[in-house]
Amino acid sequence: MTDCDVLRVFCGADGRYGNALGVVRDGTAVPTEAERLAFARRVGFSETVFIDEPERGVIDIYTPTSRLPFAGYPCVGSAWLLGVPALVTPAGVVRTRAEGEFTWVEARAEWAPPRLLRQYPSAAEVDALAVPEPGEWIYAWAWQDEAAGEVRARGFPGRGDGIDEDEATGAAALLLTARLGRPLCVSQGRGSQILTAPRSDGLIEVGGRVRRERAT
Repeated sequence: MTDCDVLRVFCGADGRYGNALGVVRDGTAVPTEAERLAFARRVGFSETVFIDEPERGVIDIYTPTSRLPFAGYPCVGSAWLLGVPALVTPAGVVRTRAEGEFTWVEARAEWAPPRLLRQYPSAAEVDALAVPEPGEWIYAWAWQDEAAGEVRARGFPGRGDGIDEDEATGAAALLLTARLGRPLCVSQGRGSQILTAPRSDGLIEVGGRVRRERAT
């Protein structure tokens, strides 16, 4: 049995919620892409990370149905766990930093997988949404307080793999930040929190709280 730690990434201010992330610390135990995909499908998290070189921060990210070159919450969780200054992903080098209770990563919007960013007139309408039929990856959002940059969001992967709604989605928040061009505080899912900030060099910072759920 391969060991798999479970973290919660983008927890709320009270330490609850956050998106569950599977982390295989010894990626060599699951060496091939087919085996990693099967493992990710078996554990059933929205995303699972395989750490191939912990000292260099080399990671490999999978959903239950595909390999991802980059994803937000797996990078934040891996940065918190490894404590390295950068992560190496297929999309590029992701710089990291810790600041108080928050872990931050820096990435480019073009690294993020495509998401349909669908704006609604109010947070209440986002809250009332039913899970859509499988198809496009939909990030439903509305302003809670536009002047303060506060957003209410829900994420629907639409993959038909049993993950009907993502509790917290760093890549989608990154794309929304790139579109709006301003720092955001995103409340997603049942109570998760994602912070973002665009930089003058084209990178976007994504940060949040991480907690360890369990280790196996």
